[in-house]
Amino acid sequence: MSAPENSGATKDAWRDSGGTSSLQEVHRSITVPSGLSFWRKMLAFSGPGFLVAVGYMDPGNWATDLAGGSRFGYTLLSVVFISNLMAILLQALAAKLGIVSGRDLAQACRDHYSKPVNFVLWGLCEIAICACDLAEVIGSAIALYLLFAIPLIWGVCLTALDVLIVLYLQNKGFRYIEALVIALIFLIGGCFLVEIIFCQPNIGAVLAGFVPRLAILQNKDMLYIAIGILGATVMPHNLYLHSSIVQTRKYEQNASGKSEAIMFATLDSTLALMFALFINAAILVVAGAVFFPAHQTVDDIRVAYQLFPKKLGFEISSVLFAVALLASGQNATLTGTLAGQIVMEGFLNIRLRPWLRRLLTRGLAIIPAVIVVALHSHGGIDQQFEAIGKLLILSQVVLSLQLSFAVVPLVVFTGSRQKMGQFVNSAWLQVLAWLTTAIIILLNLKYVLDFLGITGG
Repeated sequence: MSAPENSGATKDAWRDSGGTSSLQEVHRSITVPSGLSFWRKMLAFSGPGFLVAVGYMDPGNWATDLAGGSRFGYTLLSVVFISNLMAILLQALAAKLGIVSGRDLAQACRDHYSKPVNFVLWGLCEIAICACDLAEVIGSAIALYLLFAIPLIWGVCLTALDVLIVLYLQNKGFRYIEALVIALIFLIGGCFLVEIIFCQPNIGAVLAGFVPRLAILQNKDMLYIAIGILGATVMPHNLYLHSSIVQTRKYEQNASGKSEAIMFATLDSTLALMFALFINAAILVVAGAVFFPAHQTVDDIRVAYQLFPKKLGFEISSVLFAVALLASGQNATLTGTLAGQIVMEGFLNIRLRPWLRRLLTRGLAIIPAVIVVALHSHGGIDQQFEAIGKLLILSQVVLSLQLSFAVVPLVVFTGSRQKMGQFVNSAWLQVLAWLTTAIIILLNLKYVLDFLGITGG
């Protein structure tokens, strides 16, 4: 006989608020049969990690990677690598929370904190999701303009159509959403693999770039870009998303079954985030190989698109760059709309029809972008791109402000023996988790203060 649902955690550790399962329409909808071989079981658990990895290669990261590579060559690859290790740790904790407690991070907060605190946390998280969605909308609109010369304002509006895609695929089964996301990730990776072949970087110099250097801390400009890369390491909505979608798997609800699920979920997310590492590193490597030797600083996506054919001699290089950007933006909007549903249902225990929730989330992202583009429409495309670029930076600052409100509860919950039972973080893991949390929060705080002009960074 299987153990009770929350075996491994103390019975009275969580307040029972009578909530429903996370993403109830797909909760435990993918059966993991017992007796499978290691590799077949790994395949059965694979998928959620790739949905999470999307947030680490979204358009919001592209500008910092381009700037880092074009200004400092491959030096900041070490920062990309370290930030990825931090992401692997925190996403593993999010998966463990969902598997052990049967709650996503939003539900866990609802069952632990008071109603006023939860309402504040929900409001902050909704703002962060809208900011993140705004970055994806802008990235997709820029890609549509570069590829098909579709005006930015229409490109922004067209991104709303992905709501229909998510609804259609979720009705067919969660595996279809995972398959689409993974296909788009491999499309992005393929585009940048070709770009790397075109630009022929010095492999020895690239490998040396993964070794941390003291110069990063000593050079003020380099440090600022490094903070931008590290500061955007963990997207707050990814922690809520991961803790929910790992519960789409149906496995034995006992200590042994949960232990196995944690292991495979961690392997899944680690593998997926290593793929995200390749893509982020590839953007920086391509920028370092193409622009750094010419001492040409590039932190604008459109400028990079225009310069690639001139620098590489291949016209298709700019097309591949824009296709990867479009795939990145669309992928991130698919997972962002799911995160919006998880957060509203988790914090408030309110269920809206999926199409209404996603339309609401997308509308809140589209409206600011439409207003900004419309206000600058008289100034031509250059002014529109400048304005929309500032909006993209602002969205990253908003995300930075919200991060601690997601990371701190996650580390607190998974470090509580009362809540996690035998699956509580070990002492060394808890120290590492708090150290990672402190670094990310301090760097995000500096990023925000620099943006506001308070520190003069």
